[in-house]
Amino acid sequence: MRTEGRAKRLPRAVRERQIMDAAVDVFSRLGFHAASMDEISEVAGISKPMLYAYLGSKEELFATCIRREATRMMEAIATGVEPEQEPDVQLWSGLRAFFGFVGENRASWQVLHRQASTQGGPFAAELADMRGRAVSLVAALLTQSTKAPATKLEAESLAAALVGAGESLAEWWLDHPEEPAGVVAARLMNLVWMGFGDLVEGNVWHPPSRR
Repeated sequence: MRTEGRAKRLPRAVRERQIMDAAVDVFSRLGFHAASMDEISEVAGISKPMLYAYLGSKEELFATCIRREATRMMEAIATGVEPEQEPDVQLWSGLRAFFGFVGENRASWQVLHRQASTQGGPFAAELADMRGRAVSLVAALLTQSTKAPATKLEAESLAAALVGAGESLAEWWLDHPEEPAGVVAARLMNLVWMGFGDLVEGNVWHPPSRR
């Protein structure tokens, strides 16, 4: 039996947001393969034919969810960075924004990282695109803040290391939700800034020469 809410007409943008909210919830709880369009339509409060009409197949819906959640996360990080501050504060504000987003949107991170990374194919490509945007953002921060000129490859390689560390720590955090976001962010900040701090000042470690 349909409820009054199921029959209500909504603007397309509002309906699509409602569907994606429901899909993120279901995908994060059940995983891509176990999630059904029946359950997503039930959570969204619409019929299954309407679900297909708005956002297509389950594969298309999942890819759309990945893109939306990745965009939301990148916007949160970009907004959180304080470009007028010193390099360490810029990095700290970016890490705090990232872990703040993950903490407040755990279902989003489940879909973005755990689900997308295990499905492969086009979903892995969506995840790679998100990671590339994150690396570019961090690389730009490093390039702007270092006193010793860094090449594009140097900045990107360091940024990739930081993004990878952040993803791994966020994944660990999902299994330890009792840890506050600020504490987790501070741990990564202490780990990376001890090295990045020297790089920003132009101090570089060199391996010992071997005779």
